[in-house]
Amino acid sequence: MKFGLVGGIAFIIDYGVMNLLLLTHMHNVLATSISFFVSLIFNYLASMKFVFKHRPDMARWMEIAIFFAAALVGWVMNEVIVWISTSWMPHDSMYTMHVQYIIWTNIGKLVATVVVMVWNFVIRKWLLDDTHTNAMNRLRPADRKLTEAELEARRERSFSHRLGLWSLEHTPKGWPK
Repeated sequence: MKFGLVGGIAFIIDYGVMNLLLLTHMHNVLATSISFFVSLIFNYLASMKFVFKHRPDMARWMEIAIFFAAALVGWVMNEVIVWISTSWMPHDSMYTMHVQYIIWTNIGKLVATVVVMVWNFVIRKWLLDDTHTNAMNRLRPADRKLTEAELEARRERSFSHRLGLWSLEHTPKGWPK
């Protein structure tokens, strides 16, 4: 629920900034890059405050690195999809076919938003959310639920837990853990 609310607000910010920039005849790839990073700042602050809990088994610098590395991949996907949405139009279409250019950019941005949203959810859930193992257990039928000991053993073996422990061991002196 909170992930969707934060994502919805980030979506409004992203689309609003992008369309304002497109109205100034800015190239769609540049406009979507700027809007993506403006919404990313909001998304990071809101996600870390309201959506994802700090993992005691992971250093903060690693949480930030994962968030922004995933965002960088999402940004590349976003830009490629938006570029494809208007790449077939004439080179000067941002001026000569302005309305169509904006419409096709928005269509591309909708597709990109869905793709990047799925990417962000999966990667953040896998690497940042400390409750992912228990969440999967809640989906199991009552007769197949894992015990607390089995859940803890699964968490101990998980890649995200091992990555978190590694990050704590390799946190530079004086940095917050």
